[in-house]
Amino acid sequence: MGIIYKFHNDLDTDQIIASQYLLLPTIDEMKVHTFESLDPDFSKNIHPGDFIVGGENFGCGSSREQAPSVLKALGVKAVVAKSFARIFYRNAINIGLPVIVCKDLYDHVLNGDTMELFLSEGIVQSGGKEYVCTKLPPYMQGILDKGGLIASLNENAASRSADCRYGGGE
Repeated sequence: MGIIYKFHNDLDTDQIIASQYLLLPTIDEMKVHTFESLDPDFSKNIHPGDFIVGGENFGCGSSREQAPSVLKALGVKAVVAKSFARIFYRNAINIGLPVIVCKDLYDHVLNGDTMELFLSEGIVQSGGKEYVCTKLPPYMQGILDKGGLIASLNENAASRSADCRYGGGE
């Protein structure tokens, strides 16, 4: 169970993390500036396990990977929106941040409401109601389960390597 932080339609990546902070050397240094132009205290108030709920076209704008990365670094459990900009969606999956399309949730929740996500079932519960969301395809769920694309690829490569047998005459 986490708290909802609700944001508007067409929220762009510059509103998530402004370009001047991309010069900071680490995501941990950048994350304190997340949503700074919309809510200067956001990074102080959010807790691991909380959720971002967005409207249409969440994460539009430039294709910076730092936008989903700062959300993950702050402990955001998932971003649930009516729709996502395609590159934000892929960047989020690639770094292991769940992004879920849920058309009905946005219009029925408020900033500060509580929410629970059942990712593998594609279900969100909030305010005593259940909302059906788009379930992730198994391969995307697998990427998230392993912590992102690189971790998934590394695990798959290690598994393939362990399965190889050289010589031995068995």
